[in-house]
Amino acid sequence: MHGTGAEPWQGADDDAFTWFFRAEFPAVLKTVWLVLHDRGRAEEVTQDAFVQLLLHWPKVVRYQRPDAWVRRVAIRIAVRTLRRDALGRLLERGMEAPMPPAPVDVDLLRAVRRLPPAQRAAVVLFYFEDRPVSEVAQILGCADSTAKAHLHKARQRLAELLGEAVADVS
Repeated sequence: MHGTGAEPWQGADDDAFTWFFRAEFPAVLKTVWLVLHDRGRAEEVTQDAFVQLLLHWPKVVRYQRPDAWVRRVAIRIAVRTLRRDALGRLLERGMEAPMPPAPVDVDLLRAVRRLPPAQRAAVVLFYFEDRPVSEVAQILGCADSTAKAHLHKARQRLAELLGEAVADVS
């Protein structure tokens, strides 16, 4: 959803928030799932992001892209979740979670899963959601050059993991 004038959600009332929630929740959930690879946790993180949105709704609804705001919050929560999980795995030396069924190359998903959180989020936004680098940077809350660096490093690491040559396209 891209704000371009009078949108149905451009009001500070409950109906506007409800409309926005229904319109955007599935897309944000998909993004978070692609970062976390865990449906239940993705739902929790997405819900947490929308709770934050509700708390800030009167201010955020006036932004040009409230969808980008909630997606950025969701990705930040997801990245914190990944970091916390990684620390927990180091402490526990636990088992690897099973891969959920998805219509995407399993080897690619496994390789993406091995990327650092910021690179993983950049890859999800750029390749899985087909967003331009400027939007990836906006959602991640970084400069365009930083988003490009995340993508460049991610492509190099993915090529290494998948045994392929790197073709830089940013």
